[in-house]
Amino acid sequence: MVDVHALAATLDEAARDVRAVPKLTERTPFDVPAAYAVQRVGIERRRRRGERLAGVKMGFTSRAKMVQMGVDDVIWGLLTDGMLAESSVDVSRLIHPRVEPEIAYLIGREVRSPVEVESAVAGVAVGFEVLDSRYRDFGFTLPDVIADNASAARFGYGAWHPPRDLSNVGLLMEIDGRPVQAGSSAAILGDPARSLRAAARLALGAGLKLEPGWIVLAGAATAAVPLPKGAHVRVTGAGLGAVEVTT
Repeated sequence: MVDVHALAATLDEAARDVRAVPKLTERTPFDVPAAYAVQRVGIERRRRRGERLAGVKMGFTSRAKMVQMGVDDVIWGLLTDGMLAESSVDVSRLIHPRVEPEIAYLIGREVRSPVEVESAVAGVAVGFEVLDSRYRDFGFTLPDVIADNASAARFGYGAWHPPRDLSNVGLLMEIDGRPVQAGSSAAILGDPARSLRAAARLALGAGLKLEPGWIVLAGAATAAVPLPKGAHVRVTGAGLGAVEVTT
């Protein structure tokens, strides 16, 4: 029997202590359903400390990453208000942070079925996610990364715009004025709307309804890059403006 509470505590304490740990599966093999159970317990620990659920983040939203990890579906994690970075990120509280450009959706009403999620979107924005695996060397298996809440650490987004077609939005990420990544939202499952629908499907399958005010991060349009201390990050989306954050 897998002790999901003990595994969740290991990851939670690693994050709070800013200390990398070995992959959990090295000592306790477990499967994907158990990994999601560990993830939920970890989120409950955060909620007991006063954090509130704020949305869903998607992972493995590129075909290349799916092939690399040997999976045929996306993974997902949960966002809390404690992860929101409105203007700055204290990277000294992270183990090995990386940042990536994102497409963000704002949920305007409760979603009871995946087929209604697109009509429930109240706004779209360009965003960013800061990843921070709690594992040594940013190395993990599929169950490990799911248990670790899909490497979620921080996130942010720019001004909200009315819902629109986001199937081919150009995205540019700059650090200290230097372009470091450029890509298209088409890299997100061919269309980030597919990721949005998957978020609703997976959340509902786990007994969670997407709530009004929640954010869905559809997944990265490019590879993540290391996020150094003392940096200024700017992510621009064609027709969506920009979002900026400092470290």
